[in-house]
Amino acid sequence: MATLQQWVAGARPRTLFAALAPVVIGTAAAAEHSEPSYAIAILAAVVALALQIGVNYANDYSDGIRGTDDARVGPVRLVGQRLARPESVKAAAFLTFGFAAIAGLALVAIAEAWLLLPLGVASIVAAWKYTGGDRPYGYRGLGEIFVFVFFGLVATLGTMYAETGALSWFGLAAAVGVGAIASAILVVNNLRDIPSDTESGKHTLAVRLGDAGTRRLWLGLLGVSVLAVGVMAVSEPWALLGLVSVAVIVGAVRVVMGGAEGRRLVPVLGSTGKYELAYAVAVSVGVLISHTLT
Repeated sequence: MATLQQWVAGARPRTLFAALAPVVIGTAAAAEHSEPSYAIAILAAVVALALQIGVNYANDYSDGIRGTDDARVGPVRLVGQRLARPESVKAAAFLTFGFAAIAGLALVAIAEAWLLLPLGVASIVAAWKYTGGDRPYGYRGLGEIFVFVFFGLVATLGTMYAETGALSWFGLAAAVGVGAIASAILVVNNLRDIPSDTESGKHTLAVRLGDAGTRRLWLGLLGVSVLAVGVMAVSEPWALLGLVSVAVIVGAVRVVMGGAEGRRLVPVLGSTGKYELAYAVAVSVGVLISHTLT
């Protein structure tokens, strides 16, 4: 029987920054366009966190029953380490998805943003299909695309739309920026797991690209996030404050590009997640300063 601490660890808290960041920067995009709604932003954050925790438990269950997690390093694996029954972890995933669905329905109703309803359903289905079902797309090298679309574009632009009923080029650039960083979190996670994934037949993008190619992809995604700040600055020059967040990831860049492997890459997951949240907060502060000065 898993302890409460192990259940919390199984939710992979280091990944939760990736859930909050698009809501923060989506609210900044709403403020840059017109007036944000902080009440809707809080509800959107609840939905995003629930989805992230749900997908983490779902991955733990699906990878665990396939044996993919049997020799993996890194965070606690509830099923792979025989800490909890697979049925219990699966139930935790679906309960969390259910909570996300209820909160999401409330969000859509309050914001009167009914166009977001099918996107919410698609998000939950995609979260399960990542490693679940007969043909999980995470095993075919498509996980990074899912993360970019749902934890970047959908989460950021969905937050902005729920708050303002509109979209903007600033919002799109913000979505691309945080989406690229969110994808980088998965890339470095899969870089760490190349040996075990190769052995278990999990053909992630990292397995397909190989060690060197995966490291370059991770760095390239960080580069995309920096370029996105430049695009945001076209309409809001104070968005350049987002570049301050690069200081958070410098140490991780040295680790990854220096050839670190296995457990030495575990802290990079946290650093990349912190970079994503710092990036979103820094851009948001820039927008706030701009509005204060005008």
